[in-house]
Amino acid sequence: MSNRMLFTGRMKMADMIASNYDLILMLPRFGIPLGFGEKNVKEVCRDNNVDDHFFLTVCNIYTFDDYRPDDEELSRIDNSLVAEHLRASHRYYLEERLPHLQHHLDHITEKAGQSGEILRKYYADYCREVREHVRREEKNLGQLMGGQQVTEHYLKSHDNIRDKLSDLTQIIYKYLPGERLNEEMMELVFDILQLSRDLEKHAMIEELLLVPQEDYNLSDREIEVLELVAQGLSSKEISARLNIAVNTVNTHRKSITRKTGIKSVAGLAVYAMLKK
Repeated sequence: MSNRMLFTGRMKMADMIASNYDLILMLPRFGIPLGFGEKNVKEVCRDNNVDDHFFLTVCNIYTFDDYRPDDEELSRIDNSLVAEHLRASHRYYLEERLPHLQHHLDHITEKAGQSGEILRKYYADYCREVREHVRREEKNLGQLMGGQQVTEHYLKSHDNIRDKLSDLTQIIYKYLPGERLNEEMMELVFDILQLSRDLEKHAMIEELLLVPQEDYNLSDREIEVLELVAQGLSSKEISARLNIAVNTVNTHRKSITRKTGIKSVAGLAVYAMLKK
């Protein structure tokens, strides 16, 4: 962990939210309403029957890319709380965010003819894939709560849906004419980017809090990125080589560093050679 200060229970809830506005989207998933005044995080959690340690762990994961809870922190987290939070996130994606994006997309492409129809079909396929992905995750959660071990690589399993969401963003702001609805198109792009960040952190919560700590092997895509990093390629060059977004490449690089504990390109090059 860097020298950056983590959130604590003594911090005012309003100050914590102000430091990362995406955390506002976390509150409904914990059943925490706005209007907490000058209360600190611990007080707000107590008032709403929320486990403050777990809430702070989630907020730290969502805010600090290099944060990883240690064994002592993990021992204090009940798996039922993790499962409850993940299911709340699933409902948020399926019942709120995807329909919201659909509304914007339908309006933007209403008079776009064949290109609009193609985009709507692409998004419909994407939504089906997300629903299937959530179905698999819910099955895994059921197994976990039934006492079975869950060893799925969650970051790997999220790669495809994040990549497709990134592709949709690229198509919208690069290739869809926007003279008439430019403002709504920008709003749609920002909404997609926010959802993409949320999905990334959602996957990290699953991997950090559900998957056994010893199970930290790199995914196939991470191995591909690692090998190209070891060859000295930049994120932009890796993006072109693998035909994925630069942001996705950077996400993989952060995950590789988190899993291996190695930050320098030279160190990763040595690690890549040793792993062959």
